[in-house]
Amino acid sequence: METAAHILLVEDDPEIARIVRDHLRREGHDVTWSTSGMEGWEDFQTGSFDLVLVDLMLPEMDGFTLCKNIRLVSDVPLLIMSARQEDESKVRGLALGADDYVTKPFSLLELSARIASHLRRYRRYQNHADSSELLTFKHGLAIDREKRMVFVNEEEVTLTAKESALLLLLVAHPHRTFSKKELYEHVWQQADTEGNNTVTVHVKSLRDKLGDTMREAAYIQTVWGVGYRFIGERLS
Repeated sequence: METAAHILLVEDDPEIARIVRDHLRREGHDVTWSTSGMEGWEDFQTGSFDLVLVDLMLPEMDGFTLCKNIRLVSDVPLLIMSARQEDESKVRGLALGADDYVTKPFSLLELSARIASHLRRYRRYQNHADSSELLTFKHGLAIDREKRMVFVNEEEVTLTAKESALLLLLVAHPHRTFSKKELYEHVWQQADTEGNNTVTVHVKSLRDKLGDTMREAAYIQTVWGVGYRFIGERLS
């Protein structure tokens, strides 16, 4: 079928999950089922998905946090499924980047129609999106997002997996200030603890490798008392 897609379903209620999964598979979709927010986040990072269905009340990581983490790194359609009907929950979910909100119990036919609509819109967006994966900045920084390679003055810079993840996250959201707590929970996928200086240590190492150690930062700026933001001036 035209709208067949790889869908990530994050739902801890096995009865609901099996009904939705089996229905979507009958329609030709490939469905990955995750039973917790953390499992869903791990599956999302290791797979390639066209759309995500997320319950709000999830163990380990709630649906709000999962939506926030996904939206930081992807424009994939996000649909929330929840028994919570309060306007506050709907507004919060949409504000975090969800594209739609379906209240349980819902019609499977309605769910299919919404999925098809969002898939069509997303595929049109992808066809018109900038296909360039190479980003270049003033002062010699270049990033190949597809290959996850970083260069400074045409020399490849070897980064650890965490340093690379930090840089790519910051670059994807220029001038947005991330708290150290946000960065830690997103990149390390664990709850932050008081006194944890892991992010500080990794950002310092990242700056050293990029040669971004002058008094006036060229790429990663410290927002004192808050966290960090990427300020590199884009060339292409």
